[in-house]
Amino acid sequence: MIIKRRMIAVAALLSAAATSAKAHDPQASAFAASAVVAPAARPAAAIVDAFHAALRSGDLEAAAALLTDDVLIYEGGSAERSKAEYRAEHLPADAQFSKATVSTVTRRSGRVIGPAAWITSEGQTSGEFRGRKVNSRSTETMVLVRLGGKWKISHIHWSSAAVR
Repeated sequence: MIIKRRMIAVAALLSAAATSAKAHDPQASAFAASAVVAPAARPAAAIVDAFHAALRSGDLEAAAALLTDDVLIYEGGSAERSKAEYRAEHLPADAQFSKATVSTVTRRSGRVIGPAAWITSEGQTSGEFRGRKVNSRSTETMVLVRLGGKWKISHIHWSSAAVR
């Protein structure tokens, strides 16, 4: 089951990469200018939003409930390979960071392919965390799988860079 979920996640990411490549093609500039969440992916995007809302409110249980047990999280060159590992490692700090900063999504797209969806977001984060000013651009990819009729986050990839 884990391997099947990973294969679905990889297929969704490959689709996302192919779509992203189109955005860099001058012939596909109309797509780049109008990237949106496809109607079928809006319920998955709502789960992404619920995850971020749970982090902002400090509700670690609600945030964790939106993840698959075998979630794979990439951030800052590191990986967490399960919900249990994320809960023990970075989930509390991610919630503290989300409470201390303001994040704005500036662009989002998403699609559904069978039982998998991907939601990509670009944004801006500012504020202060642990005595340091934060002003960064961020990108996020979330791959979700439909399990028992509900969307769950199976993979997260976060990246950010300071705005100077």
